[in-house]
Amino acid sequence: MRLLYAAVFLLVSSAGTRAQTADVLIRNGKILDGTGNSWVYGDIAVKNGKIAATGRLDKWTATRTIDAAGLFVAPGFIDVHTHIEDDEKRNPTADNFIYDGVTTVITGNCGSSRVDLGAYFSMLDSLKTSVNIASLIGHNDVRKAVMGTANRDPDEQELQKMEAIVEKAMKDGAVGFSTGLIYIPGTYSKTAEVVRLAKAAARHGVYASHMRDEGDSVTQAIEEALHIGREANMPVEISHFKLSGQQNWGRSREILPMIIRARAEGLDVTIDQYPYTASSTSLSTLLPDWVLSDGQDSIKARLARPEVRRQVSNYMLRRLQKRRLKHFSYPVVASFRADSALNGKSIEEVNLIRGRKHKAREEAETIIQMMEQGGAGMVFHGMSDQDVKNIMQYPFNMFASDASIRVFNSGNPHPRGYGTNARVLAKYVREEKVLSLEEAIRRMTSLPAQKFRLEHRGLLREGFAADIVVFDAAKVTDLSTYDRPHQYSTGFRYVLVNGKITVDQEKHTGTRAGEVIRGE
Repeated sequence: MRLLYAAVFLLVSSAGTRAQTADVLIRNGKILDGTGNSWVYGDIAVKNGKIAATGRLDKWTATRTIDAAGLFVAPGFIDVHTHIEDDEKRNPTADNFIYDGVTTVITGNCGSSRVDLGAYFSMLDSLKTSVNIASLIGHNDVRKAVMGTANRDPDEQELQKMEAIVEKAMKDGAVGFSTGLIYIPGTYSKTAEVVRLAKAAARHGVYASHMRDEGDSVTQAIEEALHIGREANMPVEISHFKLSGQQNWGRSREILPMIIRARAEGLDVTIDQYPYTASSTSLSTLLPDWVLSDGQDSIKARLARPEVRRQVSNYMLRRLQKRRLKHFSYPVVASFRADSALNGKSIEEVNLIRGRKHKAREEAETIIQMMEQGGAGMVFHGMSDQDVKNIMQYPFNMFASDASIRVFNSGNPHPRGYGTNARVLAKYVREEKVLSLEEAIRRMTSLPAQKFRLEHRGLLREGFAADIVVFDAAKVTDLSTYDRPHQYSTGFRYVLVNGKITVDQEKHTGTRAGEVIRGE
């Protein structure tokens, strides 16, 4: 079958027999078309932002010819889980994504999005970014728009208002509905509320969920996500599929079969993953949910009460004990506005820097004080590399950074924002051979395009958008680390977005040819 496809790739383009001119002509590359098939030698002609022809294009000429001899040519990577809101204006060239081979991002994940997506898309149309952008509509921000951060169920009128917002977002071009059921105020919602709102997005969208729990209660959280998909009759995408906490290491053997069974039963469920053993989110996730409702003033007022402070401290210490740790060494500060000198330090280290005793209870108090100062973005170390590999081998799993557009040298963020795709290709394909190059490229391209219905993207086919990556598989490397995160990936020689060369000989040209991708 693969030999047959190779022959078809070389012969289908009748345009290859006629003298024609392209804007860009990529010659002599090892073509990975995105389907998962083996690579074949060939050429690609790009004209007016589209792939004009593929195959042996000996008679074609071009304004710019790229010699891809010894290099692989693949569709541009699609990052299905990002959080770029607020960063597009600060850094519209999206260098961290572009240097990692990403040409399209899907934002609005974890229940967090712009509420008025029509206005957001209009802004992006005017701004122009270097990457294509699609967005989900986020439950948390929809709920905030109607109910604030109230810890209660919505009444019927409030539910109808939320439904109307979701329906409008879908008409404006959202590609689905997302939840962040670990975050405020999503964590206060019951399953029935989520089902009701998901149904408003079901006809043309995906249900993408940061589940209620990714640790001890992960199986219950997965069941809820699957139930919502079944009830709403819509595809399900489980975000950053993982197992948090040392006590849960090895449970990938338990949770992957749940996804396999659901697909066998007919539910279109897929997952995504970042290839790291640390997560990144807010410091607030260490505290009990009931403390966090109604805004920062209410949080500070609650924490000012000694009995509440004791309850919160005891809650955190119980969770630390479950992790089989003696100190809060696993949460590391990524961004703390109140004192940026603490960026890159663990809570254990911050506690000592502040002159407190080297005891877990003192560290819990340090966390509470940091919350009173506005909270912080954190990196949490606590996953098993073997679980990461087990999950990576599941064929309906995509790779995603769960990252923003990085501002270079700002804070101490998770390295996934710079190196997700390069890390997969370098560590897990080239070095450890966890999966093949062809399979990795399929997961980065055609699988996400199919899942989120991104028409004419994700494959190297005539008539498709010319989002293309040319890379050296032997040299692709993720340089970003936890200690030194602000380093771009290397090895991606050329990147084209909608036919425009955006990376030329591993240098960003400043081109901003990205488009807003609106859903059906």
